[in-house]
Amino acid sequence: MKKIRLNEMLGIKYPFIQGGMANIATGEFAAAVSNAGGLGLIGAGGMRKEELRENIKICRSKTDKPFGVNLMLMNPEAADMAKIIIEEDVKIVTTGAGNPAKYIEAWKENGIKIFPVVSGSTFAKKMEQYGVDGVIAEGTESGGHVGEMTTMSLVPQIVDAVSIPVIAAGGIADGRQLAAAFALGAVGVQLGTCLLVSEECPIHEAYKASVIKAKDNDTIVTGRIAGTPVRIIKNQMAREYVKQEKAGADKMELEKFTLGSLRRAVFDGDIKTGSLMAGQVAGQLKEIKSLEKIFEDMYSEYKKVVEGLY
Repeated sequence: MKKIRLNEMLGIKYPFIQGGMANIATGEFAAAVSNAGGLGLIGAGGMRKEELRENIKICRSKTDKPFGVNLMLMNPEAADMAKIIIEEDVKIVTTGAGNPAKYIEAWKENGIKIFPVVSGSTFAKKMEQYGVDGVIAEGTESGGHVGEMTTMSLVPQIVDAVSIPVIAAGGIADGRQLAAAFALGAVGVQLGTCLLVSEECPIHEAYKASVIKAKDNDTIVTGRIAGTPVRIIKNQMAREYVKQEKAGADKMELEKFTLGSLRRAVFDGDIKTGSLMAGQVAGQLKEIKSLEKIFEDMYSEYKKVVEGLY
């Protein structure tokens, strides 16, 4: 039986969710993604609660298409944000960095669709028991906070473990990878790194240029030893961090490298000591395009790939 695709489930043009990138996924950017045919998400990770409320209002003023909020559960104001999502009548939520169990009942009572990010089948099964609408299986190829398993290994194992829809994330930037995600059993994909080089993305031009210049081996995972793995583009900060980490530096010592580093990259264009979060697909990205063109190109290439398989 043919699976219902993500776009059919959410009432959007393409089966694409935008990643909830902290300090990047503003209300304005989420609206631009939704207007281009994907599902835009406001990334609450770098926000205070009232900033989230304001960004929801901004997004709603700029699009009449579906959009959602990504709630980073480690945010100290996550509980208040969970309520704001209800108060502002947001209908789609993705979650990361924790277990959203205590918010699920209230969200479901208010007709909100819930898609937690998972990095293993055990957590995915637990989320299914709580009644979420689907899970986002994110492989280690992705930018930002990462797990251990690759998308190619993770997605089919989660698809086999649960009966709810699975969205693939990590290492997806063109039609070939979209076709692969569908072949693995996913109903859609979450995109992050390939949207950094969109015309509409609000990051500093120097950050965009770093993504465009990146080659296939130009990302590195910091914090793997300390248990806080984050994939970023190799730069002065990343190399020094890994060097100190391997030398046995404690978390407090390592924190001085990363404190405020994402904001420096996003807003100031600091490509030396900023945290240039990006996934392994950065090496595929060669030009800045509009979101609409990125989506159109990916979907048309996917259809050509599928036709060429037979």
